[in-house]
Amino acid sequence: MNAATSAENNRADLADIEQVLAGEVKAFEGIVRRWQGPLINMAWRYCRDRGRAEEMAQEAFLRAWRGLSHWRRESSFSTWLFALAANVYRSELKRFPAETLPLESAPEPAGLATQHNELAAQLSQDAVRRAVLALPLRYREPVVLFYFHEMDVAAAAHTLGMPEGTLKARLSRARTLLRQRFPRLDEEHSTRKVFTLDTRKEAAE
Repeated sequence: MNAATSAENNRADLADIEQVLAGEVKAFEGIVRRWQGPLINMAWRYCRDRGRAEEMAQEAFLRAWRGLSHWRRESSFSTWLFALAANVYRSELKRFPAETLPLESAPEPAGLATQHNELAAQLSQDAVRRAVLALPLRYREPVVLFYFHEMDVAAAAHTLGMPEGTLKARLSRARTLLRQRFPRLDEEHSTRKVFTLDTRKEAAE
């Protein structure tokens, strides 16, 4: 999400929140429209089940609705919402754990074919995402927020309730695990930005 879009969403969030707190209940629908897709996508990366992801996102919105008056505005509303959602998703998985594919069993992305490059790239992207989903949750969460949801280090750390140094350490460990399991990733993704294992984005934060 670019800076202009982020600023626009933030303004829209603030306007809707003011209306909700003033008694205009329907204004919360604007928040749901803006963030339903991202929250469902985030939930899916926790449980890998579309129906369950939708239910988890719905629960996150319900918690946000109930706790809206407690938002202290120390960070953007979206950061607060994602942090709340992460807590909901973790609690849900503790109650009903998702079936986890061991990292060693995740298929390694094949090299790009000389023909049908678009299809080959899509298949490789899917394989990379499955590999990330096979990471232990403590490493998967930082990768999902930092790379797939394009949060900066500060926002991702705040969302997960951990120091920035801890987040960076877990990103580093995640990259190491993926390199060990999929040694061809660095070479493949140096030319296609599906998922980079280098530290340039992180170092720029």
